[in-house]
Amino acid sequence: MERDEAERGDGAGAAVGRFVERFALDLVAAGVPRMAARAFAGLLVAPGARRTAAEIAALLRVSPAAVSGAVRYLVQVGLVVRERDPGERRDHYRVRDDLWYETIMQRDHMLSGWERTLEAGVDAVGAGTEAGRRLDETRRFFEFLREEMPALMDKWRARRAED
Repeated sequence: MERDEAERGDGAGAAVGRFVERFALDLVAAGVPRMAARAFAGLLVAPGARRTAAEIAALLRVSPAAVSGAVRYLVQVGLVVRERDPGERRDHYRVRDDLWYETIMQRDHMLSGWERTLEAGVDAVGAGTEAGRRLDETRRFFEFLREEMPALMDKWRARRAED
């Protein structure tokens, strides 16, 4: 395994380790399971944003079994991809290119589903009720996000192209 900054015994390695744990805590606060958050942060700091499960386990000082469930979750939610090099037996996990853009854009389908469900909720409780108004406000918010997201993502692409 290539020794990178996160695995060195010097101050830089300790600083990277602190970052991994700090960012993992931020992700946990946003609802990501703890071990998946740690594994994801460990991938972000990896050379090429890519590691094997064994490398992630060594970095985080946890069992390979703990990493197995974490990377399975990360693949399932689309934050990482699993790859295998020709002739190798071990899988590598890699942070997707343009990760946040792709993740946000994939939420369009989810948001439109929420809108339909909320609309059914409004019908169920009655549009003129307090609950109906609250559900419709939520539906309209998600509708707004879905409508505005493409323009916002275009702005992001333009800014990224400037770099």
